[in-house]
Amino acid sequence: MSNGHIFVGEVIGTAILILFGAGVCAAVTLRHSKARASGWVVIAFGWGFGVLAGAYTAAPLSGGQLNPAVTLGIAVDTGEWGKVWVYLLGQLVGAMLGAVLAYLVYLAQFQANVPEGDDEPTPTLGIFSTIPEIRNPVANLITEIIATMALVLPILAFGLTKGLGESGTLVLIVSLLVVGIGLSLGGPTGYAINPARDLGPRIVHTFLPIPNKGTSDWGYAWIPVVGPLIGGALAGLLYHAAF
Repeated sequence: MSNGHIFVGEVIGTAILILFGAGVCAAVTLRHSKARASGWVVIAFGWGFGVLAGAYTAAPLSGGQLNPAVTLGIAVDTGEWGKVWVYLLGQLVGAMLGAVLAYLVYLAQFQANVPEGDDEPTPTLGIFSTIPEIRNPVANLITEIIATMALVLPILAFGLTKGLGESGTLVLIVSLLVVGIGLSLGGPTGYAINPARDLGPRIVHTFLPIPNKGTSDWGYAWIPVVGPLIGGALAGLLYHAAF
């Protein structure tokens, strides 16, 4: 795969991932959305479908990694680092693009994010990036490390099952894995498990003209970047040692 194909594939695939993911969070969160208050299960499946659509779309161009933690885990296992920077750049750009697209889809709802009677405006950062339920940096970091290992290690192991790749069902299985991680491990931090998925939309949130949008919480932003990178690297080391 050429650098150009990898970059374009990762931009498009990650943009689709974030469009679906931030889109479902907006649908559940914002006032005047028909899906408001649909709940955590809807969010988990929305992100899973985002992985499904994004990875299938990007696969012919780049393999559809869409996640720096996955890219890092693969590089740690294989020792091939030459194209890592292309993947990471494409993933970050794609995540930012996807966040902008999700904002545009819900533009009217974002513009209507103003006080109504006794109701306060809706905080909007959680639509774009993760926020811990209990702010404990050590616990939050551990959660992201473990949850990311639970993503990357199975992805690496799935590669040993030849039939998954040949049948085209590998991406579907990974998408269901992401849904499972959201349902089982997402409660403490919102399961970033992907540095680009959190950092790119957080950058976009900082600059978007959303009324009453609240803080972009840059004090927390390092955890959903560092935690998944550590988790991805540990998964790659464990896979390389055990399989």
